[in-house]
Amino acid sequence: MPEDQPDVTAPTTTGRRSLAAESPAIALGPLDGRYRAAVAPLVDHLSEAALNRERVHVEVEWLVHLAAHRVLPGAPTLSAEEVAYLRSVVLDFDATTVAELAETERVTVHDVKAVEYLLKARLAAAPDALGADTVLPQVTELVHFGCTSEDVNNLSYALMVQGAVRDVWLPAARGLVDDLAAMAREHAAVPMLARTHGQPATPTTLGKELAVLAHRLRRQLRRIERAEYLGKLNGATGTYGAHLAAVPDADWVEVSRTFVEHLGLTWNPLTTQIESHDWQAELYADVARFNRVLHNLATDVWTYISMGYFAQVRGQGTVGSSTMPHKVNPIRFENAEANLELSDALLDSLGSTLVTSRLQRDLTDSTTQRNIGPAFGHSLLAIENVRKGLAGLDVDAAAMERDLDANWEVLGEAVQSAMRAAGVAGVPGMEEPYERLKELTRGRRITGDDMRTFVLGLGLPDDVAARLAAMTPASYTGAAADLVRFLDA
Repeated sequence: MPEDQPDVTAPTTTGRRSLAAESPAIALGPLDGRYRAAVAPLVDHLSEAALNRERVHVEVEWLVHLAAHRVLPGAPTLSAEEVAYLRSVVLDFDATTVAELAETERVTVHDVKAVEYLLKARLAAAPDALGADTVLPQVTELVHFGCTSEDVNNLSYALMVQGAVRDVWLPAARGLVDDLAAMAREHAAVPMLARTHGQPATPTTLGKELAVLAHRLRRQLRRIERAEYLGKLNGATGTYGAHLAAVPDADWVEVSRTFVEHLGLTWNPLTTQIESHDWQAELYADVARFNRVLHNLATDVWTYISMGYFAQVRGQGTVGSSTMPHKVNPIRFENAEANLELSDALLDSLGSTLVTSRLQRDLTDSTTQRNIGPAFGHSLLAIENVRKGLAGLDVDAAAMERDLDANWEVLGEAVQSAMRAAGVAGVPGMEEPYERLKELTRGRRITGDDMRTFVLGLGLPDDVAARLAAMTPASYTGAAADLVRFLDA
């Protein structure tokens, strides 16, 4: 290569710094990176750390439950102070605890066993906090008593998902639907040309179309609000075998039921080693359906923006296009579409995978359930984007009016229906109303004068002819504006 020519050979990546080595905080995925702030509330419910905290919670409550109900003969009764000490392990669960569990798991190579050892260590250390007379060191073998790992895990996941849905996802989804319903009420009477099959059709109102979507979303929310969160604690194959072998006189079925219900869950009396996860599949199907209706909203609003029915608010400091200064792109709705599709792909996979377990147990559910967080994260991110997108819209009623005024042929439906009614009432000359309007309107644009001339020449009763002659596409919206009131039903 001549000395005065630049080196244009392909560059090599050899020698680049490792980003992971530079900072462990650099995220692999967008939910923990670019969009962390939007989904952060879910971390407290659906992260690996949250799973371990719930495991500690379940183990603590199981120990307290066994002691309080004197299930095991000879086990000491715990004082209120000792119960508070145990529960403080959950309340004080923090990054230091997470690191301690990780260190223990490197030895156990078993996550639930690491939780068991953590709690036993806290019991051994109780005298330092409560005094030498505490009985807590004597009850270390009540930790994880009679349990298989899945007894702890199924309850932990149920509590995690319940908290995520009730405390984070549902409030956000309700907020979105409330925003949409408010828009529907505000624009209940704003006339808009409908498009069935993408073609000009019987006019409606903007508010009524938004109300349809709000109504659909609310119906899905009601299903999600009624979701059951099931749990079990019955041993390695769901038979209470170890429990009855150790303490045959205890009513272990009743102990299990009261414990699961004490946690705020619905008790499942019949399981294999795992709780069957059917409730999860049901819940995820409902959330996925909400997502799909929301996707419909995003694509419809995107289309209305492209038609000029909505103007996007400018002056918010955003760049619409990197090269075309005039553009304000509907990125909120496009982002929502993509995230809803990702969420549903995960939710569908969760629902189909979790309902199957080979014989009494296989571990496919373990890996699968670790993706519950991303499934809800993508949905939550989409909800936030749609809310922000809706808040940045201005309705252009004039654009809708122009569209209506350019499509007088949509009144053909009204006129032929009035002709049918008149014919039934005995008015002569009302034959073939559909065919006559089809000849007038199909495949061509007509004006208001064309429609009025046609109507006044039909021989309709004077009051009917006057009413139809006064009608415009903008006034032909039927009961659309009034139907919005059903949002409050």
